[in-house]
Amino acid sequence: MIDITAQLSMIKRGAVELISEDELLEKLKKSIKTGKPLRIKAGFDPTAPDLHLGHTVLIQKLKQFQELGHHIIFLIGDFTGMIGDPTGRSETRKPLTREEVFKNAETYKKQIFKMLNPEKTQIVFNSEWFANMNVLEVVKLGSMQTVARMLEREDFKKRFHNQQDITILEFYYPLFQAYDSVYLKADVELGGTDQLFNLLMGRTLQKKMGQEPQVVITMPLLEGTDGVQKMSKSLGNYIGITESPGEIFGKIMSVSDDLMVKYYEILSSLSNTELEELKQGLKNGTAHPRDAKVRLAKEITTRFHGTDAAIKAASEFE
Repeated sequence: MIDITAQLSMIKRGAVELISEDELLEKLKKSIKTGKPLRIKAGFDPTAPDLHLGHTVLIQKLKQFQELGHHIIFLIGDFTGMIGDPTGRSETRKPLTREEVFKNAETYKKQIFKMLNPEKTQIVFNSEWFANMNVLEVVKLGSMQTVARMLEREDFKKRFHNQQDITILEFYYPLFQAYDSVYLKADVELGGTDQLFNLLMGRTLQKKMGQEPQVVITMPLLEGTDGVQKMSKSLGNYIGITESPGEIFGKIMSVSDDLMVKYYEILSSLSNTELEELKQGLKNGTAHPRDAKVRLAKEITTRFHGTDAAIKAASEFE
């Protein structure tokens, strides 16, 4: 297994928060000593049939953990997806039907293996345990947290202040996500910065249920091609991983030079050394931004469509 310093450097790359680094170091030391890989979890609600580059930020971090020799758990929240994640919402979201959830989940399973090794990735659906919970167990879960603590969450706080509806079910969402970590005995959970409340809830529940709390790592929300708004299909600033090679290549070439560097940091498979060399080259003028962008566009296009398609897309773009 790779030494701790090298592991920590890769794990921290592009991350916004690491809670906490000391706990992660202890887990890594124990992992190396026992030869037992850490259990790394990231959850995805199958709310849309297609993934875009914004979704792959977490998948890229999972890939890095996988390359470091750790156990990857790709959680598809088919049960929680039917409730609807209230994160960042100003109103109650319409739940998805079971049919919609399963259709989207099947698409996710096909797409993630363009990045992750299927033989080393555990895919789980949280309906496996939630569907078998009895009423008493669900009620007990609700007793694990107070309403006051829930209302500390920013989106709930705003809706409560504005006298907008918050369903009891939405209060349960962070608890369900947290219980996923308990059930799966997660050592580390990854999520976007907007998921911090839910991720920390996982630590809380694990402690209350006698487990060692998971380390939380948050990754930035990826800006779309406009360089301003979070990447989103509804805003039209997304780069879909199922789009044609030419579309992916062209869209990456259209992003700003500053955003290109961020894309490199959180999406590229360049080593940390290569990334620093690139940054220095761009800073001192020995590397041309356009050449760097072509290199990135080729890498991302190759990831989802193969080398030949990337070369062809580059040629057509020229």
